[in-house]
Amino acid sequence: MGGVAAVLNGAPTNTFDVDIVHSRDTNNIERLLAILESLDAVSRIQPERRLKPAASHLMGSGHLNLITRYGPLDVLCTIGDNLAYEDLLPHSHEMDIGGGLRVRVLDLETLIAIKERVGGEKDRAVLPILRRTLEEKRKLGQ
Repeated sequence: MGGVAAVLNGAPTNTFDVDIVHSRDTNNIERLLAILESLDAVSRIQPERRLKPAASHLMGSGHLNLITRYGPLDVLCTIGDNLAYEDLLPHSHEMDIGGGLRVRVLDLETLIAIKERVGGEKDRAVLPILRRTLEEKRKLGQ
């Protein structure tokens, strides 16, 4: 979701964080917590307190702004008009991002629609680039 989804879909933009929307299934929450632990993820709000995410945070409807040893990570329970992981699945596709790692990436149409409806100033600023990228991809039949 967000800037990384735009880049992976071919948009010439920069981003400094990774946004994910996760399944709130209990088994997935356990796996996600283990991954976040391995990344040394803590709250970005007060990183000096080393506040780690908890299952209750990941089961809610809000979001967590985390910092990991690799950089910022935003973990979103829902996005847009309360869209959950399961709502977004039909609007995503799987991509190989190297090293055998496959991730689901939100399609540009949905990313644009979400940013148009609820995006902040930063999101609105990138909309023309996303629209042009989508137009070019359509011309190329992608």
